[in-house]
Amino acid sequence: MKKITLAALALIATPALASEPVTVYRDPSCGCCGLWAEYMEDRGYDVKIVNDPNVAERAMAAGVPQKGLSCHHSEIGGYEVHGHIPEEIIARLLKEKPNITGLILPGMPQNSPGMAREKYGTLKVYSYGPDGIEVYSNE
Repeated sequence: MKKITLAALALIATPALASEPVTVYRDPSCGCCGLWAEYMEDRGYDVKIVNDPNVAERAMAAGVPQKGLSCHHSEIGGYEVHGHIPEEIIARLLKEKPNITGLILPGMPQNSPGMAREKYGTLKVYSYGPDGIEVYSNE
């Protein structure tokens, strides 16, 4: 009985997006990108890292404006996700499924996952797509 109860609790405690594949394109010389990938793995995502010295070009080809560039670019659930975006914002994106191309967190904010162990303070994340760029999250 205890084994069944523990197994049931493990299923309940498993993140809803466990095993959601994430492909992270990163510059091979960047260390914080690997930390963000580990952060996502720790939250149940199936992360694949691709070393790509042309991350900026890849991101701009996916619609990220030059002033929004960061050090890594990811693909998850049919969306483009650029920068050190917190997992809870990505989870909301995947749950809400808005009609956008993806999310951008410009630069490398020191309070973002991968730059810090955990997000702290406020981060402004933008959505982008055919209708332009707007604030998706400011939390």
